[in-house]
Amino acid sequence: MARRAGKPAPGTHAWYDQMGAVGGRLNWLRAAVLGANDGIVSVAGLVIGVAGASASRAALVTAGIAGLSAGAMSMAVGEYVSVSAQRDTERGILDLERRELAELPEEELAELTGLLRKRGLSEATARVAAVELTDHDAFAAHADLELGLDPTERTNPWEAAGASALAFVVGALVPFLAILIAPREVAVPVTVAAVALALAATGVTSARLGRASVPRAVLRNVLGGLLAMGVTYWIGRFFGAQI
Repeated sequence: MARRAGKPAPGTHAWYDQMGAVGGRLNWLRAAVLGANDGIVSVAGLVIGVAGASASRAALVTAGIAGLSAGAMSMAVGEYVSVSAQRDTERGILDLERRELAELPEEELAELTGLLRKRGLSEATARVAAVELTDHDAFAAHADLELGLDPTERTNPWEAAGASALAFVVGALVPFLAILIAPREVAVPVTVAAVALALAATGVTSARLGRASVPRAVLRNVLGGLLAMGVTYWIGRFFGAQI
């Protein structure tokens, strides 16, 4: 198949940069969708539960703000710790690979040849390709084929933490604003409807990003959110009546 004009050749720096950029954007989008989804469901369950226990608007505002703040901080801290641990692990693996390339070049060339053979190349072709990749950029070739990593693409834990917290807040504002703005007598059904629509939107987005079935993703998202709100609402009703 002919390569389209302007498309970098596999194995070149431009190719690694392009693949890393595309993968990075998709990862950020997926993380944002998941963060928003978490914010929608978490705060919806909280305010619906409080609405089941109390009709006080002050209680709803307090619960909503507390849930939004705690959830955003939890997402930020969790993402920061997770990405930092991943970066440390990847850095250690890449440092080890760099030392092995310096100390055991022939063994690493044989290893790269074996990796290419597993991709379907013949022994002779794999050897030639391994030599060419090694001459071009041995470290990048081993990072990609052996470790599945892009040595030039490292996620910033602070950016990941901020993006996760922001996504959570954006999602959480849907149920929080819905239950506050809607008239008191219809606040719960309006919030449920707003949450269902928001979850359908995140379901569509996540399915398209993952090239999965849209109806299945939407149904799973919406049913999960409705279940969470239903459980917390009746828990709130039960304990509100008891207290």
